[in-house]
Amino acid sequence: MRILHTSDWHLGRSFHGASLMHEQEEAIERIVELASDQKVDLVVIAGDLYDRAIPPTDAVRLFDEALVRLHGTGAQIVAIVGNHDSPSRVAVADRVLERAGVVVRGDVSRCIQPLQFDPEDGGPPVSVFPVPYLEPSLARPVLDLLDGDSEAADSEQPRDASRQEPVIAQSAGHETQEIEKSQPAGHRRISHHDVTELATTLIRGAAAAGGPTRTVVVAHTFVDGATPTDSERDLSIGNIDRVGLDVFGGFDYVALGHLHRSQAFDGGRIAYSGSPLPYSFSEENDTKSVRIIEMNAEGRCSTDVVPLDVGLPLRTLQGRLENLLDSPEFDAAETARVRVRLTDPELPLQAMAQIQRRFPHAAVLEHVPDGRKAPGGGDVAEAVENSEHPLELALQFWADQHGREASAAQRDVLTSALQAATGEHDA
Repeated sequence: MRILHTSDWHLGRSFHGASLMHEQEEAIERIVELASDQKVDLVVIAGDLYDRAIPPTDAVRLFDEALVRLHGTGAQIVAIVGNHDSPSRVAVADRVLERAGVVVRGDVSRCIQPLQFDPEDGGPPVSVFPVPYLEPSLARPVLDLLDGDSEAADSEQPRDASRQEPVIAQSAGHETQEIEKSQPAGHRRISHHDVTELATTLIRGAAAAGGPTRTVVVAHTFVDGATPTDSERDLSIGNIDRVGLDVFGGFDYVALGHLHRSQAFDGGRIAYSGSPLPYSFSEENDTKSVRIIEMNAEGRCSTDVVPLDVGLPLRTLQGRLENLLDSPEFDAAETARVRVRLTDPELPLQAMAQIQRRFPHAAVLEHVPDGRKAPGGGDVAEAVENSEHPLELALQFWADQHGREASAAQRDVLTSALQAATGEHDA
């Protein structure tokens, strides 16, 4: 069985104010081409289909076109909602689409309902379990009820639908406050690890109940040990809610989304495909790709990481303005999205306008004068606390920004400005 793993399309996203829609169209064109050329059986899209909960019309139209074209290659499709997506909007037609071989899963209560394949390779069936992004306080009550139902099934007790359906409805509607009221007082905070561990435990039970099978799990989370970029939205404060790799033990392949850098764990069994385009300058040196997984009859997987080679590259340029504008060494950056770090002692007038005449896709301008010290947050905070006069604070700020002390003339200007401001305030 052949699987194409992609994620984090973020349709509708912009890059420092510039639309990425055309490049996202190119990325999808390339993914469709690969699905067809590689004779892929299944396309997996591991969350963050859109960049925001209410996406622009063009983004919705592009996603619809992507599903139609991918399905036209003969592949079935499994997509899940990520932390940027609205489950109720994105997955509104999931149950109908599933009949056509297209799963767009947003309902947590359906995470134990797999898409089943029977490859003609002599091996057991393949069960693909789509797990939408698990917001802990919303997902835990639903998973607890699923867990209770599985226990009732094991003991041949009837399922109590009256308990389950209201909580699932609350989860789909994001009624967080109501769900949290149902939790026992004084319980410890539910983590992403907790809910993911519970979900995967339930999935193992569901897979075992169906007899011999090969298992693929699709999830959207931050696993411990993975490397983030600057373009992901934090799922929690610090790294306390990272999910341990051990919760995915026993599955043949785990297709992850959320992190935008391609990376793999446990010999490639657990992997992030990464985003199809770079969404921050921290991804400047990343190769954007998809993963083509070949699963044999025993469930062992081999992976081919295929570069997409679409969209504008990212480049960071550093130097004085005159050199950046004239030197041929920067010719290749003229067609790239550019971050410029100017080292001129003084920031030139209309610097960005001059830069964009040569580098039309310049997105970021930073002024880092030659010899400037990196901003020292602790030192500045200490100076603010210890300063006895506004002029001292202004001069400290000047030195921090320019990497040198103010000249006598500049000091006089600052003094005059402060006197004028103080006089106006007193008046």
